[in-house]
Amino acid sequence: MGTSQPVLRVIQGGPTEDRRAVLRELYTKYGGSVLGRCRYLLKDPAKAEDAMQDVFARAFTHMSDFRADASPLTWLMKIATHHCLNQLRAERAGWRSWFERDEAARSEGHGGPQVMETRDLVRKLLSKVDVETQAAVIHYHVDGMTLEEVAAVLGRSVPTVRKRLDQFAELGGEELRVR
Repeated sequence: MGTSQPVLRVIQGGPTEDRRAVLRELYTKYGGSVLGRCRYLLKDPAKAEDAMQDVFARAFTHMSDFRADASPLTWLMKIATHHCLNQLRAERAGWRSWFERDEAARSEGHGGPQVMETRDLVRKLLSKVDVETQAAVIHYHVDGMTLEEVAAVLGRSVPTVRKRLDQFAELGGEELRVR
């Protein structure tokens, strides 16, 4: 007799309380493994704990997508891996160094970081483009999505998304170029 794989009960549109019970069970059984994956990838215990919470939040909202092709652990590990890699990619995004350099260049005589915070600059740049370009920029530069993922979310082609990101980059400088 072999050991049986735990099976995630898929509750399609079921009551929230049933979904919470399933999530609680998943968290109890697999929380340590998911945290371990997040720690391994992110190399920071605090970020790993936050990422683990995000993974289970995503699992809760996408529970109906689980098809039981693999074990629940495999499904959760896939979510954790993608989430952590996206987080790492977002941390390396070019716009971050651009904004940090801009902040550091401001002298105290000009009010330093209090006068113009990074988010104000982002708002100013985003306000110069249409809503769809704003979404593309945020998904690509902030969320760390690939061009293909952004295109899928927006329902546009990759060349269209690239064009919109290039137009935004012209406003922001070299660091925002699509790579």
